[in-house]
Amino acid sequence: MKIIDNKVLYGTAGRHFSFDLYLPDTDKFTTPFPLLIFAHGFKGFKDWGHWHKIAAQFSARGFAFLKFNFSHNGTSPENPTEFCDLEAFGNNNFSKELGDLNCIINWASENANDYNLDKDNISLIGHSRGGPIVLLQGANDARISKIVCWAAVHELDYAWQDALQLEQWKNDGVIYSKNVRTGQDMPLYYQLYEDYLSNRDRLSVKKAISTLNKEILIIHGSDDPAVPLKSAEYLNQYALNSTLKIIEGADHVFGGRHPFHEADSLPEHTQVLIQKTLNFLRGF
Repeated sequence: MKIIDNKVLYGTAGRHFSFDLYLPDTDKFTTPFPLLIFAHGFKGFKDWGHWHKIAAQFSARGFAFLKFNFSHNGTSPENPTEFCDLEAFGNNNFSKELGDLNCIINWASENANDYNLDKDNISLIGHSRGGPIVLLQGANDARISKIVCWAAVHELDYAWQDALQLEQWKNDGVIYSKNVRTGQDMPLYYQLYEDYLSNRDRLSVKKAISTLNKEILIIHGSDDPAVPLKSAEYLNQYALNSTLKIIEGADHVFGGRHPFHEADSLPEHTQVLIQKTLNFLRGF
């Protein structure tokens, strides 16, 4: 396996972001590698927890695996594992995330020959809030073959159901989300909601998947404390061509944690997650 760490691209609004590419061993796999592109969720980043070990597992089975930081996720190419730029985090929105994902797909397509990538076999994986992002991108991108959702939220307005909170957000211009792990109060500027309202039709997951004929795999833990199982059931209900797999007892990160050390073996629920995803990608 070959790993290309922290390669940098220009993303949305001219802001740099970094990505990692895990390539299979060419002594074992000679045909172009099918590519998996992984999108993290809210308050996530590409180096969180056991994502690196998951990437390595797919690479060992003949898939190239690309994981990246959204340009406005609060990290930087110089410091990809810490939320060092809360101003960028506060100015993130869904249009920017879709723009970043498109940049990554463009890069992969344009550089496929250099890395032995099969540009006709690109699949997207999204975790948590990354789920709707990959669904929306995949619905409008002919380059994408299949889409996988891991513990995905169902719609991008999932957290905005309180009218009084929305009014307060508008008046103050900012709300804060506590990062329990780091103790940081992370700002969300009202522009996030304005971007959603301005693009409500384009950002509707229900609309995107109800006519999408590409195969979608939805995997969710029965004991997810962050995103309820009904979110997965919603996606499966409205998707034209989907399969729902429930992992009994699994939490939001399938047993993962941060930090996750190299010596640690992958949790049982993560191993199940990987196998179910592999079966889907291979057409089993």
